[in-house]
Amino acid sequence: MATQPSSDTSPSAVQDAVAATTARLLIVCPDRPGIISAVSTFLYHHGANITDFDQHASDPDAGTFFLRMEFQTPGLDCSWDTLKSNFEARVARQYGMEWQLTLAADRKRMAIMVSRHDHALLELLWRTMGGDLPAVIPMVISNHDDLRGEVERFGIPYHHIPVTRDNKVEAEQQALQLLEGQADLVVLARYMQILSPDFVQHYPHRIINIHHSFLPAFVGANPYQQAWERGVKLIGATSHYVTDDLDQGPIIEQNVARVSHRHSPAELKALGQEVERGVLLRAVRWHLEDRVIVDGNKTVVFTR
Repeated sequence: MATQPSSDTSPSAVQDAVAATTARLLIVCPDRPGIISAVSTFLYHHGANITDFDQHASDPDAGTFFLRMEFQTPGLDCSWDTLKSNFEARVARQYGMEWQLTLAADRKRMAIMVSRHDHALLELLWRTMGGDLPAVIPMVISNHDDLRGEVERFGIPYHHIPVTRDNKVEAEQQALQLLEGQADLVVLARYMQILSPDFVQHYPHRIINIHHSFLPAFVGANPYQQAWERGVKLIGATSHYVTDDLDQGPIIEQNVARVSHRHSPAELKALGQEVERGVLLRAVRWHLEDRVIVDGNKTVVFTR
């Protein structure tokens, strides 16, 4: 007897099916009446079906308006390029909008830079290769060769670029050459090097960093030992966009875990790394899903 073919219900397949017909619209503009009506009416007349919507106004009077919208594309009555051209002419220009229209099916290319700590790197690799994180990873760049085996078993190219005080400029240029045209986003998964302003300017608001939240209280080596010696009761992590000001970029996500005198320095470190993994994963996911809008030195994040 013939059997019906089983449908693929894996996370990757389900995600791909939804992404195949989903578009995303981000808008920033001066707040004024009529914006939501203008946008929704425009999409309605072009055959789009709005399936997710979120908004924020910074101030009731003369504030800034932020919008994120998802809509379905099968019913569109025009090409993608025509839709964007018409939106600019008929809506965006009238309201002074900065806007971005993307297709969820166009997964962003996420390059990863890492040193020796593997916890954040492996979280991103597992989630991406398992289909849970909507990205492709074109490469991993490291200033050490320690994690090559872990990365290459996923079939991802691993580039070892040693960095010293004397060759830092040349090392960054080598990394930029590898990344050119290959990365939409760069994630620093515990990359223990300070990027120069020249490097950062190539990826404005497209470099995401993760670090523990002891700064500036406990700087230098062994921050968890320092925290243990001071008897801290909370440990945490911060993920933010990288700017020229060290660890001062717009924050995307943070979290903490409560600890006590019973935790050893090693246990504090293990708990801290667990928090880092989760914080970085959420920050990266929200960026990949076009849920983050930078507003000066802070962010508007439209989470689920």
